[in-house]
Amino acid sequence: MPVSVVIPVFNEEGNIGRLVKETYASIDDALLGEVIVVDDCSTDGTAAEIVALKESHPNLRLIKHLQNAGQSTALRTGILAARFPVIASMDGDGQNDPHDIPSLFAKLGEPGDRSMPALVGGVRTRRQDSGSKKLASRAANWIRDRVLGDDCPDTGCGIKVYWREAFLLLPFFTSIHRYLPALFQTYGYKTAYHPVNDRPRVIGVSKYNNLNRAIIGLYDLFGVTWLRKRTRAPETRED
Repeated sequence: MPVSVVIPVFNEEGNIGRLVKETYASIDDALLGEVIVVDDCSTDGTAAEIVALKESHPNLRLIKHLQNAGQSTALRTGILAARFPVIASMDGDGQNDPHDIPSLFAKLGEPGDRSMPALVGGVRTRRQDSGSKKLASRAANWIRDRVLGDDCPDTGCGIKVYWREAFLLLPFFTSIHRYLPALFQTYGYKTAYHPVNDRPRVIGVSKYNNLNRAIIGLYDLFGVTWLRKRTRAPETRED
C-alpha cells in the first residue's frame, strides 16, 4: 500500500532539499508512492530546492501557497492533493527522521479496519531541543492529557502515519496538527505510538517560541474540549 509523504514547509532553505533526498533514500520504492512538499509562501529558496530535485524524482510534487496560511493549512493542502490512502507527515526542518516512517507504518491498520490503529504517532525518545523547550513540552503534554485524556505522550512530534480518509473527516482549524490523536479518538478511531529519532536543527531557527505556543495552545485546548463534547461518532452496521 503506497504512502503519500506530506511535508509542510516555510522558509527551510538548506533543510528541505536534504530531507527530501533522505526520504527517498530511506523508504522502499514499493512503500513510497509520492512526496508532496507544500511551500507555505516561503520568502527564501525553499521552492527552488524542490524544483531542482523534481527531474530526478518523478513522484516528487511541489504545491505552493500564494499566501502564508500556517502549518496545519499547509498539511491539509497536501493531504487533499494526495493520491494514496495512507499519509505520512513530517516537519520540514529536518528534525524528524524519515527512516522512522516504515516502523510507524508497520503498526498502522488497513484503511477501514477500525479494530486496528488509524493513526500511529512518533514519540521522541531523546529530544534535541533546548532545556526550556523540553520543559514547556512536558508541561503542555501533561495539561493536554489531563484535559483531553488522549493518552498521547508526545503530541508535538511532527512525524505521524495515518489514514487519509480519517483525517479528512475531522473538523479543520489552524492548529489541528497538534491535536490529531485526540480528534482521531473522538471520531472512533484507535491510535498508537512508537519511539522515533529526534535530530537537532542544522540550519535556521524555529518558527515558534514557548510563549506563542502556550497562548495558542490554551486557546485551542478550550476549542478542542468543546468539539469533543459536542461530537457523536456511533459505531454503525449495514444490514
